[in-house]
Amino acid sequence: MDNKLQRSKAPLAPCYYSDSRIEGPPGAPHTFPGWAEPGRRSSSPRLIRAPTDTMATNNEAPLGSTENPIKFKDQDFETLQAECLKSGVLFSDPTFPAEQKSIGTPEDPDPKKAIQWKRPKEISKNAVFVEDTTATTDICQGQLGNCWLLAALSCLTAHPSLFMKVVPPNQSLSDRYAGIFHFKFWQYGEWVEVVVDDRLPVREGRLLFSYSRTRNEFWSALVEKAYAKLIGSYGSLKGGNISEGMEDFTGGIARSLEISSRTPRVLWRSLAAALSRGSLLSCFIQAKSASDIGKVTGEGLIKGHAYAITDADKLTKPSDEILLLRLRNPWGFIEYCGPWSDKGKEWENVDPTEKERIEVKCVEDGEFWISAEDFSNLFDVVELCSVNPDSYDEESTPASWAITEHEGCWLPGSSAGGSRKYNKTFWKNPQYTLVLKEKDENEDEDDDDDVGDDGEDGDDEMEDPTVTPDPKKRAEKQKQKVKRCTVLVELLQKNRRQRDKLNFLHIAFHIYKNTCLDRSFFMKNRPACRSGKYKGQRGVWRKMRLDPGTYVIVVSTYRPNIPGEFFVRTFSKIGNTLETQDFACTSSFSQVMTAPVSSKDQERVEMTFDKQAGLDDRLNVKDIMKLFNSVLEKDYHLPLETCRELIFGEDTKGRCALSREQAGTLLASVRNLQSIFSQFDEDSSGSMSRFELSSALQAVGFQCDNKVVELLSERFTSGELDMPFHGFLSCVTRLRKLFALYESETSQEVKDRGINSWLLQFLTV
Repeated sequence: MDNKLQRSKAPLAPCYYSDSRIEGPPGAPHTFPGWAEPGRRSSSPRLIRAPTDTMATNNEAPLGSTENPIKFKDQDFETLQAECLKSGVLFSDPTFPAEQKSIGTPEDPDPKKAIQWKRPKEISKNAVFVEDTTATTDICQGQLGNCWLLAALSCLTAHPSLFMKVVPPNQSLSDRYAGIFHFKFWQYGEWVEVVVDDRLPVREGRLLFSYSRTRNEFWSALVEKAYAKLIGSYGSLKGGNISEGMEDFTGGIARSLEISSRTPRVLWRSLAAALSRGSLLSCFIQAKSASDIGKVTGEGLIKGHAYAITDADKLTKPSDEILLLRLRNPWGFIEYCGPWSDKGKEWENVDPTEKERIEVKCVEDGEFWISAEDFSNLFDVVELCSVNPDSYDEESTPASWAITEHEGCWLPGSSAGGSRKYNKTFWKNPQYTLVLKEKDENEDEDDDDDVGDDGEDGDDEMEDPTVTPDPKKRAEKQKQKVKRCTVLVELLQKNRRQRDKLNFLHIAFHIYKNTCLDRSFFMKNRPACRSGKYKGQRGVWRKMRLDPGTYVIVVSTYRPNIPGEFFVRTFSKIGNTLETQDFACTSSFSQVMTAPVSSKDQERVEMTFDKQAGLDDRLNVKDIMKLFNSVLEKDYHLPLETCRELIFGEDTKGRCALSREQAGTLLASVRNLQSIFSQFDEDSSGSMSRFELSSALQAVGFQCDNKVVELLSERFTSGELDMPFHGFLSCVTRLRKLFALYESETSQEVKDRGINSWLLQFLTV
């Protein structure tokens, strides 16, 4: 029986799109050298030039480049392949086992639907890795809602140079076959090599997930498996924006384009230009509700489902010019049935040579042509992805783009300050300095760039996917263009796919014209530019023109105290820079804290020592705790461990006891610290918000950068959102001791690394 006739029996899970972004490929088949079967990753910035055709050798290539990728799970393909060939045993991957946990979804209780894991030759006796060529029609979606990923992969097949970055050549199911394959994906500034065995999940004799139209080609199923391993499981691939796949296959920049923002002719011209420059393109019809997802329209199109745009062409008639786009449904079936579709009557009047030139096929393979007019009327959003920002500009001159990248995190109570509506904590969000020194040499007339402006208050709300941009506002911005600095900023959140569900935070960034900013600045000033409304997707992106100067980029989640990791990068035409807000930590603690003990406290010290001190006239840690707590309010009482830390913060020659003089001086210091702490204890509960730690430390005399403050916050709050007084005392005591030790250090190597490195090293001990 022909397996192709049974495809519709497999339930398919369409993907819902609330928003996305990207650019796509022409879709004719391509031959890739080395594939034919015989006989048939920082938290530190990286400054990178835009991709060139020059390939570096492994010895020269930096770690994390396509030529020298990070080894995922520390697995080296060549080493493992050689071991398997030598032993004669096919590779079985222990890090992504052939078990239900790799599927990532609950097991079906029906025994008939039990999953088996089989190698390609066990599934099809004619199995090959690649059969002659790769084409957009090689990929069909199985029983997993990952059309976003497969549509991106369909786009990729049209670009041999990009495809070979993801699918390295010289892989085969016969020559040097060892049951092991490798693929490369971009992950937040670095290329990662993922090794997999070729055991694939099968149900009732058929591949459970991605498969080829011919049923005997397996490269797409193995790419899907490798990506599932990278993310966590197959279930982690359910649902998403195609921008994720496109960026991870290219390392490029992804964005969305509202189709209604352009006329059909202008839109077609833009998409054709993007395709010719090697961009990846996709599109979808907006699903207005959950019940709308997967519905097939009268024209044969599926709502909330990703389609790859694989080519653009035109037919010239004596009286007219027909602009066409070629699309593909990653399911491999259910096609558009309107004008210019495979069986459209319009083709009857087209010259056969023209039909052959643009490859019109009356085959149910998921691929079809559609006119630009009908495309504009039926689809809502185009997603684009390009490895070079110039590919977005229809007539721009290619430039050298400098790329600067940073990784960071939002920590509750420390650097997760939320949106601008949370004015007490917004300023605590991670900040990066953007320095723009020179204006663009040429001004591109046909860009979609935004001129820097302060936006609207509504931009600090979460995005409403049913609202489209106002074309009048865009037109007004275009009129304001003058010669400025072009810069593109992208913010991506990391590791938000968890098992079989998405967990994206609503994120955004704001750009202010100034340097290191505190709370008072944000209370009085508006941003020069921003990414827009907070969006619940992996990334937000904006290309803009700003005046030369120094800016600060503030990256945030919509709500405060939500933990998460992020990756931010900037592209600039004139080598401008993005830097962290780091600075050398300083201490003036002794000057701030010099205060004599009060007469009342001195009397209490004398009385306690007279009664409790030993023959050496010292008090042990328990007696010190009783002494201090007798003069402190109940909410500020100190536990034994804190008192021990306070004692060892003094010069006690290693003894856990204090002299009269030391006890009096330390008590005065504790009193002073309590007074400062109470300024930040808004509800007099004996604790303060972790967001206030840097301000409280500054009041004490310590100037610490964000990394140090975040580490202190994590260490001395035990994961709570509020810091108790005793935690603050421990924090100050540790800082004071570390600064003193650094000052006494004689090693030049230590001094060269600086105080920040010293603090970060020993605060974790």
